Amino acid sequence: MAKVHPAELHVSDACRMSSAGRKTFTIWMKSLVCHTNGCTAFDSKGHIVYRVENYDTRGSSEVHLMDLSGQILFTILKKKLHILGCWDGYRGNFTGRKKENPSFQVKQYCRILRRDLVCKVTVGFNKYFMVSLGRKKQGFKIVNSGGDIVAEVKQKQLSSGMVLGDDVLSLEIEPYIDQTLIVALVTVYGLINRRL
Repeated sequence: MAKVHPAELHVSDACRMSSAGRKTFTIWMKSLVCHTNGCTAFDSKGHIVYRVENYDTRGSSEVHLMDLSGQILFTILKKKLHILGCWDGYRGNFTGRKKENPSFQVKQYCRILRRDLVCKVTVGFNKYFMVSLGRKKQGFKIVNSGGDIVAEVKQKQLSSGMVLGDDVLSLEIEPYIDQTLIVALVTVYGLINRRL
């Protein structure tokens, strides 16, 4: 998730990176298939950009983040034998046949005194943290090791001030951040909280 100048991007990477402005998505914590488990991400114009289909399984140990056409962008696997939870994310359709390092890894930490959820995210040599906004608020923020917010998820609020249900979230991603990676991390957060 390091910042990259647009001129340094390959054409295939350009669709995954947010442009010079902040990107906003609406995340609906439901699948498009008969409103089963999963989630759907809409861009600011209301077009479906990403989706996760878990069907009848909640908290699955293998999840695929897909685009609208069903192309798998990330395979997310829960590692077994970890008490607090650990997830590995692989770009594309990872079958596990060949040994491959994950594109990212999320490790959950328990903070009993503060009662908030904190996860450490490793992307290559970079470290990030997912920090909940508190027990009463829906959402969390992703910060880099310097404490700068790179993305934030909160309950969706309309311009009229009306707050939507707790299954409709707003995702804001800072410029030049890999938005597909951020949506994959939102997916992991949903799995941790057994929301998809």
